[in-house]
Amino acid sequence: MKRQKKNKNKKIRGIWILLGILLTVSVWAQSLFRTEKRPQESTQPLDTVPLPLPLPGMWVEGLDTLQFPSDSTQAALSRFFTGLDSLKAGKDTVLTIVHLGDSHIQAGRYSGKTMRLLQGEFGNAGRGWVAPYKLNRTNEPPDYFIRSSIRDWVAGRITQRRKKTSIGMGGIGVRSYSNSINLRLTIAPKNGAGYAFNEAILYRRENAMPMLPTDESKQIATAFLADTAYAEVKADTFRIECLTDTLLLHSTRRKQGTDQLLPASSFNNTYYGFSLTNGQPGILYHSVGVNGAMYVNYTDSVYVERLALLRPQLLIISLGTNETFGRRFSGIEFSEQVKRFLRLVKHAMPQVEILLTTPPECYKRTYVKKKRVYVRNENTEKAAAALRQIAKEEGLVCWDLFAATGGKNSCRKWQSQRLMARDRIHFTQRGYEDQGVLLYRALMNAYNRHLKSKQYYKSIIERD
Repeated sequence: MKRQKKNKNKKIRGIWILLGILLTVSVWAQSLFRTEKRPQESTQPLDTVPLPLPLPGMWVEGLDTLQFPSDSTQAALSRFFTGLDSLKAGKDTVLTIVHLGDSHIQAGRYSGKTMRLLQGEFGNAGRGWVAPYKLNRTNEPPDYFIRSSIRDWVAGRITQRRKKTSIGMGGIGVRSYSNSINLRLTIAPKNGAGYAFNEAILYRRENAMPMLPTDESKQIATAFLADTAYAEVKADTFRIECLTDTLLLHSTRRKQGTDQLLPASSFNNTYYGFSLTNGQPGILYHSVGVNGAMYVNYTDSVYVERLALLRPQLLIISLGTNETFGRRFSGIEFSEQVKRFLRLVKHAMPQVEILLTTPPECYKRTYVKKKRVYVRNENTEKAAAALRQIAKEEGLVCWDLFAATGGKNSCRKWQSQRLMARDRIHFTQRGYEDQGVLLYRALMNAYNRHLKSKQYYKSIIERD
């Protein structure tokens, strides 16, 4: 009796094991069928861009992302993403970005870090905009030098109430009264590594003396002088036989195409800067910044027309810090000024895509009982809120650097980590470079979502 019961139990267990095997094989077969039918979903990983990590504790995870005017679409940067797609696919194209700002941008650390990260991923098309800051008697980025033996340069800046010179797309101008002018452009051997160039475009005032290659540059460079001017600016092109890190130029009074020398008094020798390229596909990132600049300084139709000569496909605007130091900062007045500038940009560059960034928190100096103290600049929070609202109203993308770096009271954290300069307004090299990493993360977070969305719709089409 017991043996019969045991045999019966064995038979039941055997049946259950057999059913389990059949079920497993069935599930495996269905899975295999689905895999063959939709290979994109299960066998091919998403080809997204890896994101570098910023300094530990100096960012707020989840806030280092772009804010689009609508949660359901990223159309506001569709052309920029399409350009990145082309570069990622190996196409021979150049995607041009202009990053416009104040002293945070002029130093070249913040925007320079973003530039190098983008070029490392999508290709390096050249150093882009370089301006004669030293001749303008102000600080220049560390990766290039523009020098001259002439000492009598007049320095014009967009921040001057009465401009000493006409202003170019870089927000400055330098003018000389000399009859004979020379310029030496050099890429710094260490900090400028990777930015040798084989084409340079010199932007000058329409009636400034043209420049020609001289000394060792004369042997390898050919000048193509502009016949026409746009926005009263002429752009002379110098093509070089090989990649070089130096360009030497000297002025000429010779009338183009003749042997006639024009009188020195007929020239207004104002020069604005260069655009450097290397003939390769990739990102061309123009960094344009002027110490002390505000939205109101750039709100000039002539200036915006000249800025448009750089032909940006994406315009990143990083302004707003200097406005917050006014005694009577008004969010309403600030918003109106930003909107006036945006109207000029949209008129002069109707195809450009715009990214607004908010200013980071900083300190301001005050006195208590005749003793100098630093307190949190509360107006930066108001300016950030105003820019976020403007982006929504204007249908623009916004990157909230104020929030990404910690928001309210974050300046204390950055100061305690020695990431702010002694004035507690600017940042150290490390601090600026970390902000550049945050901006790159924000752009690539959005681009990765674009890639995932594109791949998702592609898989649906292939499945159907």
